[in-house]
Amino acid sequence: MVENRRFLNVLTHLVLIIGVLVVAFPVYVAFIASTHEAGAFVRGVIPLTPGDHFWATYSQMLGSGWQVAGAPPVWLMLANSTIMALAIAFGKITISILSAFAIVYFRFRFRLLAFWIIFITLMLPVEVRIIPTYAVVANLGMLNSYAGLTLPLIASATATFLFRQFFMTVPEELMEASRVDGAGPMKFFKDILLPVSITNIAALFVIMFIYGWVQYLWPLLVTTQEDFYTIVLGIKRLMASSDRVPAWNLIMATVTLAMVPPVMVVLLMQKLFVKGLTETEK
Repeated sequence: MVENRRFLNVLTHLVLIIGVLVVAFPVYVAFIASTHEAGAFVRGVIPLTPGDHFWATYSQMLGSGWQVAGAPPVWLMLANSTIMALAIAFGKITISILSAFAIVYFRFRFRLLAFWIIFITLMLPVEVRIIPTYAVVANLGMLNSYAGLTLPLIASATATFLFRQFFMTVPEELMEASRVDGAGPMKFFKDILLPVSITNIAALFVIMFIYGWVQYLWPLLVTTQEDFYTIVLGIKRLMASSDRVPAWNLIMATVTLAMVPPVMVVLLMQKLFVKGLTETEK
């Protein structure tokens, strides 16, 4: 039995508040920096109150961008990152759930071997196989395209493993009942497995969306045209100032805007995300 002591409750909330402040303070500083003029942070004194350049800074970055650094408008980079993250998330979930369904419910030779081959690819991320993957994408003419940005990243051994483990907990009586009713494998998958997998799908969607959103190395290799820059590439391009002082207000405005889509995804899917990670009985 857990004792309900007032001191422990106060201490727990105090630790949580301190943790939130530690995590949120850099985000607050980034937002404050985006509301001041470019030289406010070069003088060595960091202002902690909002400035009067909010609309000018954000309208410039969302409109024309910072042409001096050769970066496109932020809205275009946000759109590219959103397309890439959504394609990776949906692609990973679709391929993984179908792979797990085949491994668990179909009896064919070497199905366990196929699963372990998929699982072993966890030791071969994109960074390890970057050269052959780039060669394949280049030979197929997919450089500077959404297909080149997304297709090499949509396979996921982790998601396949998680779906397989969940499908193995689904009672066999459901499969037998659907078989008695004359349902085929895909109808069983669509009418029974998909509805009970919603929380798992939601949790994996959040994780995979953020995974696609923060990609840097692969977009850096396969994109040379500004029309396909992602937001992470744009931030790096803004900061790569060789002989000039970085415009920190523009950089921090871009950083602040880059945080909005993943934060919105987490907030909108928070309940399903938590249930998908913590529920043990479906």
